[in-house]
Amino acid sequence: MSQVLRRCVIAGGSGAVGALFAEHLEKSGMDVSVVDRVPAAGGARFVPGDITAVDERTADELGAADLVLLAVPEPVALAAVGPVAAALKPGALLADTLSVKGRIVAALRTGAPGAESVSLNPMFAPALGFPGRPVAAVVVRDGPGARELLGLIESWGSRVVRMAADEHDRVAGATQALTHAAVLAFGLGLADLGVDLATLTEVAPPPHATMLALLARIAGGTREVYWDVQAANPHAARSRRALADGLRRIADLVAGADERGFAIALDELRDLYGGDLGRHRDVCARLFEAINDGGEHGPDGRAGDTTGQLGGVADQQNV
Repeated sequence: MSQVLRRCVIAGGSGAVGALFAEHLEKSGMDVSVVDRVPAAGGARFVPGDITAVDERTADELGAADLVLLAVPEPVALAAVGPVAAALKPGALLADTLSVKGRIVAALRTGAPGAESVSLNPMFAPALGFPGRPVAAVVVRDGPGARELLGLIESWGSRVVRMAADEHDRVAGATQALTHAAVLAFGLGLADLGVDLATLTEVAPPPHATMLALLARIAGGTREVYWDVQAANPHAARSRRALADGLRRIADLVAGADERGFAIALDELRDLYGGDLGRHRDVCARLFEAINDGGEHGPDGRAGDTTGQLGGVADQQNV
């Protein structure tokens, strides 16, 4: 049983991210209730309500909680900070799971001055689960509750990566906005070329097959999530410009028959990895092994499609 965090309220616990936290917090011995407009699928106590307009019953739940987790979209979370903070008992922990940190961290600092607070970002699709996957954490106001929550997340098999809010958003601009934009641009280019997909699938070498798998995961995902990745992060536009600049540089080198310049660009990319180039090449080899299995067996020998193994790249937080 948790020593500091005994009761938790999850706003948005009916969604995928909220349900993931609800399940693990319950397994860790916490009394969990869910405030949402629709019932949660799990065994948590359901409290119908609007977290941005706290009524008496919701206020009672919040006032008894040691932890309140906002697993809701950014506009809802920003509107909820003030009403939730007003209902919290002294020393309670207020957390969120948003994929952009600048605005919510500022709101926590000004709107919840009496609460511990930590802003979390699970950098993976909820269906993939915590084990072996990173959770970014911006600790706004530290304390025993915040430390215990991060310890619980690590006990679930995750890696907690602490960082500042702006650093988080810059990193997310690269890991999410840049990555998704590159895959989407690949897909739009593929559509423009008009090559038959069945033929591509038959002859695709592993790099192309990997890109097809990533594109399928995004194209088959939730549109609003991928829009938010591109539109909500203040660093996303810079990431897209960097992608466009990279494509133009390659095009200019080839158009100018500048083979030496092309070799210099590859050297720059090798230098980017430092001493980690070999490790990342090994990861790529394992991905290619999974692709070559045709989805029948993953790298660990278990049956299953390979998109789940590749999805941590293209289908990250709140997907």
